[in-house]
Amino acid sequence: MADLDPARAPSCPSARGGGLLPAELHAWMLLLAATGAVEQRLRTVVKERLGVSHDEFLILCLLAAQPEEGLRMTRIAELLGRPKTRLTYQIACLQHADLITRQSVCGDKRGIQVALTDKARNLLKEASDPLAETVTDALGQFMGPAQREALRGLLPDVVEGCPSEAAGSAPA
Repeated sequence: MADLDPARAPSCPSARGGGLLPAELHAWMLLLAATGAVEQRLRTVVKERLGVSHDEFLILCLLAAQPEEGLRMTRIAELLGRPKTRLTYQIACLQHADLITRQSVCGDKRGIQVALTDKARNLLKEASDPLAETVTDALGQFMGPAQREALRGLLPDVVEGCPSEAAGSAPA
């Protein structure tokens, strides 16, 4: 694997800023690059720990953040920006692996509600520490001082370590 240490990486013209892009767009591009780096590293860990694809993992994450009744498939498609036909295939794979349940929505013939099974909840709990460590490591390798500075304008609380929470205000 290539050395990803931002301090030793050759200077990239887009990382210096001051080009044609406004600061917000420049920061957004760096955020996309950081996200890509995290996804690349996460794919392997997700497959090893959960036995699912990265896209299926995203569905599980959305459902894990919901109450036990889950989400409608149309809402999952909206949140992930995926076509419903592709989502149908991924949902079928997750259901076959006994990680989600599907049921019709009462009063809506076409509506399908999807929820995590206990098996999925347990797998996510067991895998959460290694997955979080993978994200932290990937961001640490990608985010050097120049990248943090560029993102500061777009995500000041994230880049600065959430000072608003440290000051005693609880997140909503």
